[in-house]
Parts: sequence; structure tokens; C-alpha cells
Amino acid sequence: MRLVVKVGSSTLSHKTGKVNLRIIDKLCRVLADLDNGGNEVILVSSGAIAMGVGKLKLAQRPADIPGKQAAAAVGQCELMYAYDKCFSDYDRTVAQILLTADDVKDEERRVNFENTLGRLLSLGVIPVINENDTVATGEIAVGDNDTLAAIVAVSVGADLLVLLTDTDGLYTGDPRTDAGARLVDVVEEITPELYAAAGGSGSLLGTGGMCTKLQAAKTCMDNGIDMVIARGSEPAVLYDILEGKSAGTRFKGKKI
Repeated sequence: MRLVVKVGSSTLSHKTGKVNLRIIDKLCRVLADLDNGGNEVILVSSGAIAMGVGKLKLAQRPADIPGKQAAAAVGQCELMYAYDKCFSDYDRTVAQILLTADDVKDEERRVNFENTLGRLLSLGVIPVINENDTVATGEIAVGDNDTLAAIVAVSVGADLLVLLTDTDGLYTGDPRTDAGARLVDVVEEITPELYAAAGGSGSLLGTGGMCTKLQAAKTCMDNGIDMVIARGSEPAVLYDILEGKSAGTRFKGKKI
């Protein structure tokens, strides 16, 4: 199976913005094991800005573009250092790929990206992809890593995209405020009602929300790719997902 896993900032970092080493180690262990099992694994990772906030000891996430880019430049080093160290413990080599919207919209650059990604996978390398937050502004920004993960999944013909986040999946309402909200197990069609139930970003350190995840799901579904939203605090949930067990919310790709 060709698997794309996206992990969000709120999962990778403590509320202080500093690296959650326990979660990163668990994630690397599971992904290395899935790779050992013959799967091709691609990781799309948020966290650069959030980790930069912690590394720079800032009181909060910068509101201005240069501040965010500075935090991303510092945090990306921290992020890749953590991944390189943890994956090395499980005898896995990683590669960093930073993208902007232009890299996937321009045909020649997109083909170069796909060729590089294919060669890395053939060499047994686990690619770690993030938006190039240091330079991505306005028209060259993808916008969020949920969207980026869906673009990557379609570009590489993935079998499955899993979004690991700080919630168990898609609910019929906001479970933080609605006691009657229930988890949706399977979605076969993205409806206006689902968008209405989606809220904003769940974390001060993150940029995505359930709406961006629904948009990513639609992109995948329209291209025949299944997508799952699941809680990332226990990365072992990936085993259940790949075995077809009930975990999180599965969006069924439209099979032609």
C-alpha cells in the first residue's frame, strides 16, 4: 500500500510549542514498522511554526507574516532534527521536501517533484513533506497541510491518506460544546450538512480545522482515494486503519 500520513501541529507539540518527543517517537516507530511490512510511507508534517515558537521562547504564535516565516525557519530545523533522530533509531532514512503551491501547479515542477518522490521511495527513504512556510505567502501558499496532503496523495496515486489530528474524527457537531455530538464512522459523500457541522481550528498552534479536512477528503474521494481522520495521540491507530478496522472517520473514495 502507498500510504500518505499527515500529522498536525497540535499533535506534534505541547501547548508550550515545544516538541512532544514521546508522540514523535511513537509515530516514527509505527511508520518504520509499516515500512518494514512492505508499505510505501510518505509523511506530511506540520509543526515548523509551532516548534519555532517554542524554540524562540515566544509567548504566542506571531501574527505577522515575517514573524511566522522566521519561526518556520527556526522550527523546521527542530522538526527535521527530531524526525531524523527518531527514524534513525529504527534504521530508517528520511528526506525533507518543502513545497509551495507553484511546485504542484506548474507542470514541469510537479513532474520533477513526483519523480524525486518516486526515486526516494524506491530507495527505501521515508519522505517528510511540509509547506515551505519560510517563503510561501499569498499566491504561492498552499494554505494548510491538510490540502497539501491531499495534493500529495493524488500526485503519487496513494491508496490511502490518513490525517492524524487532535480529534477522534468527524462529529455531527462540535464535541467540545455539544454533548449530543456523535462520531461519524463512514462518509460516502461530502454534503452541505457536513460542512455546517465543521468548526474552525481546534488549536492555537494549528492552522487547519475540520473544514480544511473535509476539503481534503473531497479531493481524495473525487480521485478514488480513501481518507481517514483519526486521533494522532496514539499513532498505533494506523495499524487498525490499514487492517480495515473501525477507527476514526473513513471517507470512501469514488471507484470508477
